[in-house]
Amino acid sequence: MAKKEYAFYPGCSSQLRGSASNYLVSVNAMCEKLDVKLTPIPDWNCCGASISYAGAGELTRHVMTARNFALAEQHLPGQDIVATCAACWLGARETKEKLHASSQMMADTNEALKEAGLHYKAEVGVKHMVEVLIEDIGYEGMKKPMVKSLEGAKIAGYVGCQTNRPFGVAGESFENPMYLDKLVETLGGEPLTKYEQKVTCCGGSLAFSEPDKAQKQIRDIVESACDQGAEMIVTPCPLCQANVEVYQSEINRKQGTKLAMPVVYYSQLMTLAYGGSAKQAGLDGQVIRSKKLEEIAAKPVK
Repeated sequence: MAKKEYAFYPGCSSQLRGSASNYLVSVNAMCEKLDVKLTPIPDWNCCGASISYAGAGELTRHVMTARNFALAEQHLPGQDIVATCAACWLGARETKEKLHASSQMMADTNEALKEAGLHYKAEVGVKHMVEVLIEDIGYEGMKKPMVKSLEGAKIAGYVGCQTNRPFGVAGESFENPMYLDKLVETLGGEPLTKYEQKVTCCGGSLAFSEPDKAQKQIRDIVESACDQGAEMIVTPCPLCQANVEVYQSEINRKQGTKLAMPVVYYSQLMTLAYGGSAKQAGLDGQVIRSKKLEEIAAKPVK
């Protein structure tokens, strides 16, 4: 039996063949080394992160998330739900808070769930994977499986906004959360603690509706990392990773810049530090290759 077990909510982006499937690959490899078991919630559905903004309404979004809660309570009782996607985690936290604060909303939600033979008992906890690492594993625990150091890797920790506000990670500052810097340091890398854009929004879905505004944000995020001498940016959010990585080529085309900053997940760093291969770390899923991480992956385990 694994030391720690969780009901896993992959979400649409991190699921197999999703836009961030390499994130899932590295999370699975990381968790194996940490003796953490993630059991997917049976028949999970989309968290509805953007559906209410499309006119479906608040109740619809909360019902969609509460359905996942109810399924976890039914099939994986006693296990906290863990999400790897920042938007999924944020939506789940919001639903939990809203339903606990409003008996009417809770009643309306369970009335809707009744149609599917489900009932949300409000027993399940919700965590982002970084909360599992920080609160349940701890930095010393994260260090134990290490067989390689990220020594020499200069890494800018980009938290973004969804894992930072309004809930954040316990014990961290909203203005200057340090957990990614601490994680990089734990793995032997060099955290760029003076990086100024770590909580700047990547633009989110504005990348589609207001591309110029979103790309202004992305350029600031990348150029600030370049100014600090970063070789890569690390993030806990699939949307941040996609926006900041993918739109660099578009910014270059429009604005004559030469941005080429790799954007990776914390789990990829950890998988490599634990002796995993480039494939196990999901490096083959990067749009902008991280040559530094590929070099680390190729080094023999001491």
